[in-house]
This record gives sequence, C-alpha cells and structure tokens, in this order.
Amino acid sequence: MTLMPPRQPLANGLEISRILTGLWQVADIEKDGTILDPDAAADDLEKYLEAGFSTFDMADHYGSAEIISGRLLSRHRESNPPQICTKWCPEPGPMSADVVRTGVQDRLDRLNADKVDLLQFHWWSFEHPAWLDALHELARLKEEGLIRALGVTNFDAAHLRLALTDGIPLVTNQVSFSMIDRRAAGPLAELCAVSDVKLLAYGTLCGGFLSERWLGKAEPTHLSDWSKMKYKRFIDAAGGWSAFQGILHAAGDVAKKHGVSIANVATRWVLDQPSVAGVIVGARIGESEHIADNARLFSFSLDQQDRDQLALAFAGTKDVPGDCGDEYRRPPFLTASGDLSHHLAEMPLAHNARNAPHRPGAAQVLTGSDWEEIAGYCRAQKVGNRILVSGTTAVAGAARAVAPEDAAAQTTYILDKILAALTALGASAKDVVRTRIYIVDEADVLDISKAHGRVFADIKPANTLVIVAGLIGDHKVEIEAEAVLPEATPT
Repeated sequence: MTLMPPRQPLANGLEISRILTGLWQVADIEKDGTILDPDAAADDLEKYLEAGFSTFDMADHYGSAEIISGRLLSRHRESNPPQICTKWCPEPGPMSADVVRTGVQDRLDRLNADKVDLLQFHWWSFEHPAWLDALHELARLKEEGLIRALGVTNFDAAHLRLALTDGIPLVTNQVSFSMIDRRAAGPLAELCAVSDVKLLAYGTLCGGFLSERWLGKAEPTHLSDWSKMKYKRFIDAAGGWSAFQGILHAAGDVAKKHGVSIANVATRWVLDQPSVAGVIVGARIGESEHIADNARLFSFSLDQQDRDQLALAFAGTKDVPGDCGDEYRRPPFLTASGDLSHHLAEMPLAHNARNAPHRPGAAQVLTGSDWEEIAGYCRAQKVGNRILVSGTTAVAGAARAVAPEDAAAQTTYILDKILAALTALGASAKDVVRTRIYIVDEADVLDISKAHGRVFADIKPANTLVIVAGLIGDHKVEIEAEAVLPEATPT
C-alpha cells in the first residue's frame, strides 16, 4: 500500500506536503544550454502530484523550473492544484517598490499565475541593508494579493529575529538541514519554538551522499554534478570522509532495523525536528524518480535507541562552521564552486569610499543619511591604518527605527551597518580593536551582548558598555567602533 505524505498548514489557507519536490537540479541538467521540454517535464511532475507529493520548490535561477511548474499548474487550476514555492534572489542593491514588484511579477509571468503560493526571499549579504526594505515591499504585495505566504531562505537566527520583530509576516525559512549539517537545530530552532516560523529543510540527503550507494565506499576524487560538488564540501567541513562514513554506517544499521533505506532514515530524522514543516527532496526530471522510496518515510518511526545511535555517530563529526546561510556569505563558501561565481559576478559594496576633503590620504564613507549633511559627519573615516566608525543606530530609510522593541535585533542591524562601512574601507570585523556600546535599559544587557558576541566572539576587541539616560526616538542601543588595519609589509 502506498502511503500519502502528510500535510502541513502554513498560512492563509496554504497547506503543503511535508515532502516537497525540489527542482534545483533542472539548472544542472540545463547547464550545457539544452533546455528541457516544458510539457514533457510537466508530465514527469504529474507522477509526483498523483502520488500526493503536490508541493514543488524552485527559484528564479533554477533554469526553466518555474516555466515547467507553470505548465503543470495550468493543467490543474480547477482541480488538485499543486503548491508552488519559488524564490527571488536579487543581487544586492536598492530595493525600491518598483524593483521588488518587478521581481515578483517575473515569477508570476514565468509561472503563468496570478499569485505565488509561497514567495521566498534570499539576500546575499546583510551588510546591504536594503534586504529589510525588500521584505517590507514584499509584505505589501502580499497584502495586495500577489503572494499567499511569505518566507525567506538561508537566514540565520539573528536576522530572522530582526525581520520578525520589525513586523515582517514570515512563515518559513528554508535552510540546509541534515545529519551532516545540524546548524538549524541550534539558535534557529529555538527561535522557531517561540515564533510562527517553520523551517523548510534542503540538503537533507547531502546531494545523494546519504544513501547506500556511498556506504563503505572510497572517498570520490572527481565529481561533476553541482549538487555533489556542493555537499562534498559540507562533508569535508563536518570532519571529512571517515566521520561521514560513521554517520552512514549508523544510519545503515537503523535502516536495516526498519526495513527502509538510508535516505529514509536521513529524511525522517530531519522531519522529526519540531521546527521543521517540510523536507525538500530533489527530483532529477526525466532521469530518476524516488516517489516510492519517499512514500516509505511514513511507514516507520525512529525510536529512542535509533536516535541515540545516530547521536553517537554525530559526536564523531565537527559542527559545520557558522550559522545557517553563512555558507553563502563568508569563507569557507560551501557551494559547488567554493565561491559565489555560480550566483554573482561579484559582491557589490553597500557603500563606496571617497577621498576625505581637507585631509590628504584619508578616506571616508558616507551612507546618504540626511543627518550626515545636517550635522556634518561621515559614517566612517580612515586615517593611515586606523578606521573610526561613528556612533551608529538602527535606522532604516529616512529616520525609521528598526525593531523598536528589540535591542538585540537593533544591535544586529547596527553591526551590519558598521561592517558595511569597514568593508568599503578595506577592513573587516577581524580588524576591529574597540567597540563602545550605549544602551538605555539595563535589562537589555544580555541580549545586546549576545548579539555583539555573534560577530566578535573570536575576535574579542576591547569593549565598553554604558547605560545612558536616553537615546533619540525609539533607539535602544548605539554603537561606535575602531579598527586598525595591519601595517603594510615592506617590499
């Protein structure tokens, strides 16, 4: 008997399959320029729909995946329609209402639809503050009816919290989550437990590495498909091939016990995490299907002995570095290419430095704030190898205080602004030697300190924190910083 996958309510009448069919491999299939026939590919997706796997996940850069899904959707507008989850992943830059609307309309046009079931937003660098502008514009388009539900992808816990406390009605965050990459079981899961956000997990099978095919096999020396190139980097980051084999053997033992596959065990483990609404399992259209195997996911349950055996294997690995999404935002980039070249030609700067007037050899960063002209100051100034960053608050747009009730979220936003100024002047967080923090409420000390530690825990600059009588408006915290660049090495 074939078991139908269970459903998960999200929001606004949207209900998804707990196993989503991922279409990222369309881009890999089409990378040589051969485009899939959309009707034939839609025929392949019909098989998933008929088996109850009715939810499809894609993105603007997954080749023709949106067009193929649009063909499928057009066949089922009146009966048994699929749920379409797509992503908009713009290059960092100004996010005006027109830019955001165009991004959403492009998705609708390719899908031949008047509404996106779940629109997920990805942002490459939080040093570019326009991500929050984009989310507010997307929320307005949701109210207008172009989007049924709004999510994000690859957001860490700090920035997801910032978006939520700034009023963005998010229901999902799509992140890497597997028995190899367990970062999402940490701060992100804790945030989900106290919010309405659920996780959509991808990479659960590590590009197919979590399967019998690789059990006891030698480490591969050459990989050609993007998915395996990417997830081999995750395996290396988690301790290497030997540690990975430890997990594979443990999962193999559990799989034999239940009469299922290693892939079933790996997926079931992620599905059992309380924060997870659904798991995305990739489909290589026209080449391989895993419908029957996926259906077996719901024929068994992991017991405590299973979980203990897996946890023992996990203990033999390392934690993948950073928080969720860091693999796209900082070295070591855990992508197919080991950098962002498959996604961006280069990372645009949030701001550009200029020569400082009246001080030869010095440089300044201006952010366009009205107050910089009114009060006559710059965000940051570099003199010699020293960089001074002005007191910075969490201001978006002309004068709006971000997340006015959340000091930790404001701290996250402030530190992003400071890092953006440093980047424009050729520095980074590791060059910071001092920070000064001004706060208005002693009750916020721990939250602010944790947000500061998220950036500086390994760097440990000198720091002063002062409680002051007040700050302007709804600002709960203000931070200034100093950085020192290494002395140039004589040639």
